[in-house]
Order: sequence, then structure tokens, then C-alpha cells
Amino acid sequence: MMQFTESLPPQVSPFSSLILMNKNRTSTNNNQIQHARPWPGFHTSKNLGNIGDTNCMEQLLVHCANAIESNDATLAQQILWVLNNIAPPDGDSNQRLTCGFLRALIIRAAKIGTCKLLTANLNHSMETHKFSIIELASFVDLTPWHRFGFTAANGAILEAVEGYSIIHIVDFSLTHCMQIPTLIDAISTRVEGPPLVKLTVAGATEDLPPMLDLSYEELGAKLVNFARSRNVMMEFRVIPSSSSDGFSNVIEQLRVQNLIRPENGEALVINCHMMLHYIPEETTVVPNRFTSECTTNSFRTMFLKAIRNLDPTIVVLVDEDADFTSNNLVCRLRSAFNYLWIPYDTVDTFLPRGSKQRQWYEADICWKIENVIAQEGLQRLERLEPKSQWVQRMRNENFRNSGFSEEGVTEVKNMLDEHAAGWGLKRDDEDLVLTWKGHNVVFATAWVSL
Repeated sequence: MMQFTESLPPQVSPFSSLILMNKNRTSTNNNQIQHARPWPGFHTSKNLGNIGDTNCMEQLLVHCANAIESNDATLAQQILWVLNNIAPPDGDSNQRLTCGFLRALIIRAAKIGTCKLLTANLNHSMETHKFSIIELASFVDLTPWHRFGFTAANGAILEAVEGYSIIHIVDFSLTHCMQIPTLIDAISTRVEGPPLVKLTVAGATEDLPPMLDLSYEELGAKLVNFARSRNVMMEFRVIPSSSSDGFSNVIEQLRVQNLIRPENGEALVINCHMMLHYIPEETTVVPNRFTSECTTNSFRTMFLKAIRNLDPTIVVLVDEDADFTSNNLVCRLRSAFNYLWIPYDTVDTFLPRGSKQRQWYEADICWKIENVIAQEGLQRLERLEPKSQWVQRMRNENFRNSGFSEEGVTEVKNMLDEHAAGWGLKRDDEDLVLTWKGHNVVFATAWVSL
């Protein structure tokens, strides 16, 4: 984490007592804010309560973000000094969460020229681990964050493709096909015998964590060999594509290369696992090729329209249930802070301090925080939308929610029994939602064409 080695500026005198009070970071949560004088730039200090309290930390981050956006370097520096003293990178889950946001705000300040005093010694680079196949498989098994989606999606897919001799899976997945081996295992035991599996992978050109240390071609060879070991014939292809244009290259190549053949009795599965929120949600003007008129659509709408035109057998959409789309920094900060406490809280239940896996896990969260807070324009990739918004998008494109069977729900519940007691499952209309201590985490929805 950054080290603030410069002497404290004279302007921060109202904060100096707070910094002295918090020199011993282990006792942060027991220290109370002095209410004798209001803090500069704040309407009141009464609502800040305990300086180590989560609500106080969120308010400090909000005030800091406002100061940075208004180019108030003095106030921003004051708050950053306090945050640096109450949010160590090796503290409790709330402190580590706040530390991640602190770092992101300093990077944003550096980008727009605010608070140069505090950004001089900050290392802006963030190293994210490149996983081997074994490491990544073990990593995603640690928590239901991804396994929930794998289990729910596989159950819905298996039911939808029952009886088909050819199954074509178009995979838009953040986890580099880690879902596929379990699906192959289940397919291999079909009573009527295993089908031919055609797997087309949307190879995102962006570097998104978790990252893999081998090429998609090498990954494909391993998957084909695994399928062969289960007596399943598999064809693998990867189509390089970008989320920035709605994976248009994948859709185009599926058509141009005539890769989808429903006339051959082929089931088409569109599997979307935590990738669609990287598609920009802003609207763009689209010319009509047959008329001179133009329409205004978002890339997400255009993607779903293109998928609908492929007439898929089933579309499964799994993503995180939060909203990071606001153009207002403070709104995004609040939304992210009140969602991303969950992975920090859960990590304490399954990974010890100092472990390599914990470092990898939290580095991925910090990458997400930095992208949400410090980046704008095309560089801001993390644009989560809540389940309700995706459900409406799917309905608008003439998809019908097909839901999940009781057998599929039981499989998800059995999987959750393998993890910490804080994880839960709830049904929301036809959809499934993974929860942590009652808070929505990840949703899964399944759709068919009307």
C-alpha cells in the first residue's frame, strides 16, 4: 500500500488529532471522533460516529470523492491522510475494503491532477496472478461465487438439450471454460449415449481477471482430451472478440462460417457467465442497411438481438447482482462499497491471512474497485447491472424465462452445503439468487425463444 512520508500539511490541523489517535491501527475501531470542531468541508461531524465504523469509512470515501471531483486538493488530502491511517491493507475485512477504495481514489486523483503530493510515491501498477489450469480450478472451487452459476446453468442446459445428438455451446465466460468439465461429466452419462459437443469460446481480447497462463488453443486441447476420456467427442474453436463492440465478431463468425446448423438437429446453447456486463451499456446510433433511417440502441441490446436471431435452444445468464453503471462517481462508489464488502467478508471464512490464494483473490477485487472508481470512458469495463435490468432486457428481445427445475435447485443446494454457513439460496420468480448473510450476490436466469 502507499506510504505517505511527507510531513503533515498545516491545513490538516483539525485532522491531526485523529491521526495521532489512530497511530495504533489495531485499536482503530475503539477510537471516537472528537466533536469539538466540525471538519473542514463537512456540514457536520456528528454523523461520523466511530471513525473505524463501516458507515464512517463509506462517508469519508464519499467526501473524498467529492473533493477530488471538485478539485479541492486541500480537503481531499486531509481525508486521504485519515483514511490511510484507519484502513491498513492487512486489517479486518472492512479496513481492507476501504483500503482498496482509498488506492483507487488516489489513482483517480493522479489522473486528473488532484493531490499530487500524495500520489508521488504510489505505484500505480497492480499485479494480477496468472493461474495455471489446476490453480484456477482449485481457486473457483473455494467459494460458490462461480460454482453457483456453474451448477445452476449446467442443470438448465442438461434439461434443455435432452434428446439432441449434437450440442453446440457458445461460451461467453469469465472463468476460461471452468464450467465445461462438470457439464461434460454429466453429458457422458446420458442414457441414450453422449452427444457430439461443439464448443465455441468467445476469446475476450481484454485482460480481465482471473487470467490464465496458457493460450486458448492449449486450453482447447486439454478440454478435448478430457472429453475423450469421458467418451465424449468434442470440437473446440475460439473466436477472438471484444466486449467493447458487444462480441460482434463472435456473432458474425458464427454466421459467416455456417457454424450453427439447426437443420441437423443441433441444440444451440448460449452460456453467459459474468461476461455480459463488460459490454458497454451506452447507446449508439445504428444505421439501417435497408433504409436511410437510424435507430439508437445500446451494445447490450444489440448483442441480445443478435443472439435472439440465432434462435437458441436455451440462453443462460449468470452475473453479479449489483449496479455499477452510474456516470456519477459517488453513486458508483456507494454501490460498489455496499456490494464489494461481500467478497472481503467471505474470504475470512475460507482463506488464512498471508496465503497466496488470499492475495490473488483480493487482488482481483482491487482490480474491480480500481476499474469502477479510477477509470472512465472505454477504460471503465466493470459496468454491472442488477438482475431486474437484465430480466427486462431479455423480455424486450422476446425471450421467455424458462426457470429451473426442482432437481436443478436441489443440486445447487447440495453444492452450497459444501461451503460456509453464510451462503444461501433464494428463488426470485423464475430465477435463482446466491446470497451471503441475506444479501444478493450472484443471480442465474435461463431463457428460451418465444
